Amino acid sequence: MSTTVVVAAGILIAVLFCVYQFMQPASSQKVKQSEVLTGIVKRGDMNVEVKGYGVLRSDKQKLLTSMSSATIEEIVLKPGALVKPDSVILQMSNPELVLDLELSRQKENQEKANLRQLKLNNIRDLMSEEAAIAQLTASYKSVKMQRIAEEQLVDKGVVSRLAFNATKTDEEQLFERIEIQGKRRAQLLLVHDEAINIQKEQINQAHSNYQTIMNRVDSLTVKAGIEGVLQRLSVELGQSVTAGQALALVGSTNDLVALIQVPQTQAEKVQVGQSAYIDTRADKVKAVVTRISPAVAEGTVTVELAFSDLPPSSARPELNVNGTIFTQTLSSVWYIERPLNVGENSKNFLFKLSPQKTEAIASEVTFGTEAGRYIQIVKGANEGEIFILSDMDSFDPQNKLTIIQ
Repeated sequence: MSTTVVVAAGILIAVLFCVYQFMQPASSQKVKQSEVLTGIVKRGDMNVEVKGYGVLRSDKQKLLTSMSSATIEEIVLKPGALVKPDSVILQMSNPELVLDLELSRQKENQEKANLRQLKLNNIRDLMSEEAAIAQLTASYKSVKMQRIAEEQLVDKGVVSRLAFNATKTDEEQLFERIEIQGKRRAQLLLVHDEAINIQKEQINQAHSNYQTIMNRVDSLTVKAGIEGVLQRLSVELGQSVTAGQALALVGSTNDLVALIQVPQTQAEKVQVGQSAYIDTRADKVKAVVTRISPAVAEGTVTVELAFSDLPPSSARPELNVNGTIFTQTLSSVWYIERPLNVGENSKNFLFKLSPQKTEAIASEVTFGTEAGRYIQIVKGANEGEIFILSDMDSFDPQNKLTIIQ
């Protein structure tokens, strides 16, 4: 047998094999209908939602801290208790502080007594000055009368000119002394006023110190300060605390907000003012987006939701809740329940069921916006068509899929 014949025979065998393979039906893939999830393409309006989870927090909170070192003597209320502004939460003790209060009270009383003594001394000094002025005035009047009398007799030679001049000089000196004494009295009054003002400042300082210590003593009785609920207690019975240490956290129950954690990939859709609702498990209540945190933590962004009306009775601080935010409404679009492993704005192959639901053929579908459990279909599907939503990555999209009932 020649080489040419052998080559020709080989080519003929290869051609026959290819023809055989071409004429064979595609390899069969099978799956039970009960083992897959299916969804039908619908057309209509689709509300785009962003969902998240979080907790209710009081928009108005008050952190109670210790104003001084103390020991926890009694725990009156525990977390969860409803409180009013004057509700006592803790009772603390500090004997040294109580002693300081008594000493500061005595100091203030002593300064007040010093003021009374100072006023008495001022009155005594003023009376002495006035007595001196009165004596000088009497002497001045007497010398003046003498000078008037001598003035009439000096020309007659009864009183010598020298004696008259001496009397006149005494009169002038007494007048000057009266003026100086009057100025001294006026200056003394100013000195008295300033001394009283200084003493009053001493009293004010002593009173301020007494009031400060009094406030610290009063703070040993820890009160809520606002109406709400005791959210956290940070100390134990018998514990020693230092100044500035946190004791308890009180939050209002009338202005609760929900802090919802939203995936970072969806946070860009959220805007302040969008409508939402808060699910407390017991109630679903309308809300509105009031704040969006600029920070990203562990792939999520914190969105604050405020109740549109009063919080429901089931709402309380630190309650775990779910939040749904309505970002937009897509009008008259095709959509389907979101298949597994499919994200928004992507292309994927989905198996589309035949009208008889006996087989399925892979079809490329272009997806748009995701809205909760639904996703928009941009291209590749029509209303009423049924697709398999389950994960079908293990099946070849080039071959048909047989559905077993």
